[in-house]
Amino acid sequence: NKISPIHTNKGRAVKVQLLDAPQIVTAMASPAGRALTVFYVILGCFLDGISMVVLTMGVIMPTVTKAGIDPIWFGIFIVLVVEMAQITPPVGFNLFVMQGMTGKQLTYIARVTLPMFLLMVVAVLIVYFVPGLVTWLPQQMKL
Repeated sequence: NKISPIHTNKGRAVKVQLLDAPQIVTAMASPAGRALTVFYVILGCFLDGISMVVLTMGVIMPTVTKAGIDPIWFGIFIVLVVEMAQITPPVGFNLFVMQGMTGKQLTYIARVTLPMFLLMVVAVLIVYFVPGLVTWLPQQMKL
């Protein structure tokens, strides 16, 4: 496990464990985890975000908890992947919203949103391989 200090505005160093959940990396970076990402992106081509979550969580969530994946981490992962799916043609809901706002052709909008899609792919990769970025703040909360 790697631990790196992050300095706060008061000069105190806070230790952040960056790779605190190797089981997350193992489970989600596996072929099954990549397949889950591709599944949600493809599903986003045909459904809106809330429909994807409602239709799949009943089956996916028990599997995720059995695999030992942190539910908070998985929730952040799902939000990122569903948002990626919202800008994938042919039925990416946000593409139609942007088309209505700008009056441009859907093909043009899909082309200019490609950099945003790629940035979200990078964000998902960061969440995959540095899960401590997602789980650190919730772990600091005392009940």
